[in-house]
Amino acid sequence: MIEEIHIRDLGIITDARLPLQPGLSVLTGETGAGKTMVVTALGMLLGARSDATSVRQGAKSALAEAIVRLPQEHKALTLVEEVGGTADPVDEKTSELLLARTVNASGRSRAHVGGCTAPVGKLSDIGQTLVAVHGQSDQLRLKSASEQRRALDLYAGEKLFDLLEKYQHTYERYRVAAAEYKEVRENSRARALEAQSLQGALEEIDSVNPQTGEDEALKNESIKLMNVEALRTATGVAAAALSGSEYTEGTEANVLSLLDVAHTSLLGQADADSDIENLAQRVNELLVLATDVATDISTYSTSLDSEGPERLAQVQERRAQLKNLTRKYGADIAEVLEWAEESRDRLTRLVDDPARQESLEQELTDLRQALGEQAAQLMKARQEAASRLADSVSEELTALAMPNASLVVEVAEADKFSIHGRDTVTFMLAPHREATPRPLGKGASGGELSRVMLALEVVLAEVDPVPTFIFDEVDSGVGGKAAIEIGRRLAMLAQHVQVLVVTHLPQVAAFADQHILVLKNDDASLSKVQVLSDQERVVELARMLAGHDQSEAAQEHARELLRAGGQLE
Repeated sequence: MIEEIHIRDLGIITDARLPLQPGLSVLTGETGAGKTMVVTALGMLLGARSDATSVRQGAKSALAEAIVRLPQEHKALTLVEEVGGTADPVDEKTSELLLARTVNASGRSRAHVGGCTAPVGKLSDIGQTLVAVHGQSDQLRLKSASEQRRALDLYAGEKLFDLLEKYQHTYERYRVAAAEYKEVRENSRARALEAQSLQGALEEIDSVNPQTGEDEALKNESIKLMNVEALRTATGVAAAALSGSEYTEGTEANVLSLLDVAHTSLLGQADADSDIENLAQRVNELLVLATDVATDISTYSTSLDSEGPERLAQVQERRAQLKNLTRKYGADIAEVLEWAEESRDRLTRLVDDPARQESLEQELTDLRQALGEQAAQLMKARQEAASRLADSVSEELTALAMPNASLVVEVAEADKFSIHGRDTVTFMLAPHREATPRPLGKGASGGELSRVMLALEVVLAEVDPVPTFIFDEVDSGVGGKAAIEIGRRLAMLAQHVQVLVVTHLPQVAAFADQHILVLKNDDASLSKVQVLSDQERVVELARMLAGHDQSEAAQEHARELLRAGGQLE
């Protein structure tokens, strides 16, 4: 809901803040006081076209701001994040969002969403999820065929959505199969060339027969073979140091002989002291370990004799074969093998084109039949809901001083299937019994259209609300009992959403939870805005009733209206 609207230098309003509450709020004031500037400000926040003439004379720019409180999961917050804006968390469940729009005297404008500059179009996208304006110059919330279909589906309820879910699952299968069938049928030559190319590539890979990890293993072996002489020298020196060798001269000491001497010396005195025995045992462990290492070094050194230039040549040749594959099919052998596996699957599908085409033709036939049956069920469910919706809205129109008017919700078969079914939904208004129904927005006056939208919103309020509704001139051309019914229905709608109404009728204003008055100076040059107390409401309603706010009779009548609207005891 909107918590506050701030208007500066718009029309004759210099600076005004409108604190708004949940429920029904009405905006009243004398003609020319600036009531329409509130609707204009909201239009600016909804992305309406900027108009330099709306900037107050002498001011550089006009500003419209709104603070909106939203639940954390509201889709507007996702749109805010897309432009880099942020909403301020209020608690675990809600956040506050600041929307702003400025228009300078030259007509240029700027939009800000959540503290970040944003395109006016994005402001419009966000605003349409937050506010619906109904009046002579608004953009109807339910003007598009898609919005009308969506509203009807929500009104129809869970049964229709179950049917729609099954239909959309079938439609998606049909769409995928149709795309594959088109590819198989129309690209046979290209697919044949692709199959030939894949076949050649796979034959090349199979002839090399690479193994997982083989490239890395051969790389390590190549490095070893290129350094075999250095390895021989290193192992010879190590072997001589550990156990002596043919290269050692005379009785040159080595690790094994020295450890043996140490072990024998200590062992000879083991009976004299247990510590000596422990030391002798530890030296013996070193001797055993050194013997094992010396044996392993000897074995390794012997193996080097068998790895000569011939083996190096074999390794280099194999590496060249693998390198040729990685140059064409992947960064390493693992990627080459992955590409080969995917390509075999692709080749199988390409080779099986004739059989696959026949299979797809049969699948499409079956899916088309299923789509037709499911679309027919959808249309029937929509037609039933359309009849109920039309009756409910027409009943509301009778109470809103349009007794001969009726809403017609047409559900007609479309030329082709879509993700939503095979029908179109159109909301139409028949102003009287003999009139030909026409689409909403065509042929009705602003006041009539506002009442039609009010009737629709009252009926749809529980299933398809937006947080805030603005009604301008909804009471145009009516009075008396009809005006009371308009007020009553606005109050009914306000049980589900926030409603702001610009009105001239005291019968409507009497139902408001909050009454806001727009006052102008004596010279009509400036306006201000104030929220009225209970007594101030009585005075304002008396002015609206009789033109004399101090008339006791008018004030008593005003109290009666407020009591009838549930606003006074």
